[in-house]
Amino acid sequence: MKKWYRYVKPYLAYFIIGPVCMLVEVAGEVIMPKMLSVVINDANAQQLTVATSLTTMALMILTAVLMLLGGVGGAYFASKASVNFAADLRADVYSKVQKFSFANIDKFSTGSLVTRLTNDVTQVQNFVNMLLRMALRAPGMLIAALIMAIAMQPTLSVVFAVSIPLMLIAVSFIISKGFPRFSVMQRKVDALNTSVQENVTNVRVVKSFVREEHEEQKFGVANSDLKNSSMAAMRIMIFMQPVITLFMNLTVLAVIWFGGSISLSGGMQVGDLSAFVTYVTQILSSLMMVTVLLMISSRAMASARRITEVLDEEPDLSDEHAAYPDLRVGRGEIEFRHVSFKYYKNSEGKVLDDINLHIPAGATVGIIGSTGSGKSTLVSLISRLYDADEGEVLVDGVNVKDYSLYHLREGVGVVLQKNTLFSGTIAENLRWGDESATDEEVRAAAVSAQADKFVSSFTDGYDTMLDQGGTNVSGGQKQRLCIARALLKHPKVLILDDSTSAVDTATEAQIRKTFVNELSDSTKIIIAQRITSVKDADEIVVMNEGRITGVGTHSQLLANNTEYQEIYYSQNDREEGGADGQDSAAAPQTI
Repeated sequence: MKKWYRYVKPYLAYFIIGPVCMLVEVAGEVIMPKMLSVVINDANAQQLTVATSLTTMALMILTAVLMLLGGVGGAYFASKASVNFAADLRADVYSKVQKFSFANIDKFSTGSLVTRLTNDVTQVQNFVNMLLRMALRAPGMLIAALIMAIAMQPTLSVVFAVSIPLMLIAVSFIISKGFPRFSVMQRKVDALNTSVQENVTNVRVVKSFVREEHEEQKFGVANSDLKNSSMAAMRIMIFMQPVITLFMNLTVLAVIWFGGSISLSGGMQVGDLSAFVTYVTQILSSLMMVTVLLMISSRAMASARRITEVLDEEPDLSDEHAAYPDLRVGRGEIEFRHVSFKYYKNSEGKVLDDINLHIPAGATVGIIGSTGSGKSTLVSLISRLYDADEGEVLVDGVNVKDYSLYHLREGVGVVLQKNTLFSGTIAENLRWGDESATDEEVRAAAVSAQADKFVSSFTDGYDTMLDQGGTNVSGGQKQRLCIARALLKHPKVLILDDSTSAVDTATEAQIRKTFVNELSDSTKIIIAQRITSVKDADEIVVMNEGRITGVGTHSQLLANNTEYQEIYYSQNDREEGGADGQDSAAAPQTI
């Protein structure tokens, strides 16, 4: 309860005032039938006067107005409390997700986290709203109406001893069957959200491979599963209302049957019988409110459990035990000491195996190797996107675990293999590198990344709006914008993870020239598939199957490293083959 009370405490006044207002409405509902019964009894006994009628009418109008104020006030404060409760809860869940490592996110899946932040929080919000409106209203009406009914006719009240227990047993059975199905339904919502997210995010790939029909079928399966699981839950819960109505009608019939006999024998006045029937309706209606609240709670509890799973999840990476939390990256010297890593801790194969590597501060180092050799994983350990399973990674002679995550990542600029831009203007995206950068600094970074020319060609220039993911710019343009964003950060360590693959060789050469001239004091790590991208590096690291198989300059590796020779000559052969193909295509054909 402590976990949830923290979201109640700031709005405790709303949580108290709302239910109290509902009690005012309950008091009016219980008093109204009694006042009406007095009028009916007096009229039946021919003792009703104009003065009595007017007085009773005035009291009933006043009561109705107070009920109106109580009902509106209760609904208002309940809504205010539940909306604020949900907003704070959603903010905490989102903040927790921001602290998750890649492994934490993979555990839940992106679609599931979206569902928990939206749909699940909304279910809890609806429950809190309904709880505040019904928590005192339903039991208050039940108790007050029951007291009034018993006081009016104790003998006739025996009917409640039969109808109420039977109804509660039936409702409990329905809820016990329906509750597990809501948990299943929320998992189906996760699957549907994941399907939609994958399709929208990767719409270009879908259209390129003409897979719209396949995606529609996949969505149809997820949508059908959600429909079926929803219907499975609703098939149980739809019995709730008819069962309660059945018991209500049977109880009213029993009261009229037995109460009519008592009234005819003179043991009960007609006005009291009318009020008793109203109290029966109120008692059973209050029970119906409770069952509706239980029905909503069954789904809300499933959502609350899923939200709690996120809040209780401990991030794989934290700087809680950092020895130097205030230390910043100063020079950019990097060292790997006997580093090993695997993504799946129970697997036998290692993605990185006993890596030893020293990168001097300010050096330009190229990393090359076949696909899956561990290049991207290696540089991910520098900024602690993952932690090494064995060995240690040091920056400026300090283990990366001893830095705060903020200061470590502030000192490391990364242009990832999968470039990502966010919805907003180009300038806003570039200022991710430095939110206080001036327009001149933004433009200078774009010039250095060879992006200014195409940005300036846009009608709105740096105020051009980018779609989500940057889908309205080309792959090469996206890469150059991401490089500009990293340059604006002025990092001590700059990592380029195959981030110029969509850029032509002339533009890439200009970008490399910028690194030499403007980032001379920064350590630059360039992961590439093309040898031309790393040929002029101070040092080139060759990787194969998670191991370093060679370190040296281009000429040294070309002389004594087999893997490097194979990559070099295979790329040369492709280039020569391409040139031959172009020559032959251009040559005149003879028959």
